[in-house]
Amino acid sequence: MKKLVAFFMFFCALPVVANAYIDREIAAVRVMNKAAGKVYNINIPVGNSAQFEKLNITVRACKQSDPFDAEDYFAFLEISTATDGMVFSNWMSRNEPGVRPLQNADYDVWLVDCKNKE
Repeated sequence: MKKLVAFFMFFCALPVVANAYIDREIAAVRVMNKAAGKVYNINIPVGNSAQFEKLNITVRACKQSDPFDAEDYFAFLEISTATDGMVFSNWMSRNEPGVRPLQNADYDVWLVDCKNKE
């Protein structure tokens, strides 16, 4: 009976182990100023903030999916403005930027990459 329980515990835990994420140190974010029609790339280290025009972008985490799965990156971003306060606080995915987008009249922000310092 103990072997049977151990067998089921091993195979029930296997999907959890298989879906591991790799922590990365830098989030590469792309910001589009809608009024100017220009796109800018910003590299923000995890735990730090970057000021871009009216936006203050803070990266709390940046993770890569398991290399054996389809490659994807996820970042937890907090985006605020001086006038509106917090306008975005959620996970953003590189492969699905439309799932949790920044909805702002002036800017579009999306995750490009999660990487380590070179």
